[in-house]
Amino acid sequence: MRESGDAFAHACCIAPESGAGTLVYVGRFDVAEFAVVLEPKEPLTTTRRACYAGMVALTDAQRANAPPAMEVAIGWPEAERIDGGLVGGGRLGWPASADEDEPPDWLVFGAMIRTVMINDHDPGVRPLASALDEEGFGEAGAVQMTESFARHLMRAIDSWQVDGFDSVAREYLSRIPRERQTVRRIDDCGDLLTRRIGSDKTERADLVNALASPSWLDPTLGGPKR
Repeated sequence: MRESGDAFAHACCIAPESGAGTLVYVGRFDVAEFAVVLEPKEPLTTTRRACYAGMVALTDAQRANAPPAMEVAIGWPEAERIDGGLVGGGRLGWPASADEDEPPDWLVFGAMIRTVMINDHDPGVRPLASALDEEGFGEAGAVQMTESFARHLMRAIDSWQVDGFDSVAREYLSRIPRERQTVRRIDDCGDLLTRRIGSDKTERADLVNALASPSWLDPTLGGPKR
């Protein structure tokens, strides 16, 4: 798509006809923006966990091109940070009429990663935002990021199919910044459960509510927050 396109919205629009594996990307130089159509076999209530497979693939794509010792981390559930700076994230879409207890006709996982900071801001002015060029990723542009993501997504899905979702969950949870004396797990509905060691109380973070408003996305800018 051209620079003015919205890969996620377009993929959701064409998903019923285009089918699984369709990859949509936008020809932008400042942001790697793409979306892929999936056709899950599980009920919607459990298949939303595809968001985690997408985020594993997204961070793997960055890790493959990152400078040595660069931290590529996930802010639950769908934000990506590099050395603490927000560069973008993922989002998940499904049919509005889908039944929670039936497999949806389609899912769309979309992502945006800021590759170039096109304004004149000094990195010290907005320390919570970043871009790949500011983190030393060199020539790793939008096309390379899209290709790398696609390869790593196929690997993540294969791991899910062969070894079960727990294999994806372990990879995902290893990329969330650790909190001392806590144990985390992802339940069958995709909610994040956190328990402090020595306590019987478990905190639940609702995945559906979190996906309704991506934490990294600025709707006004049409891209990652700055």
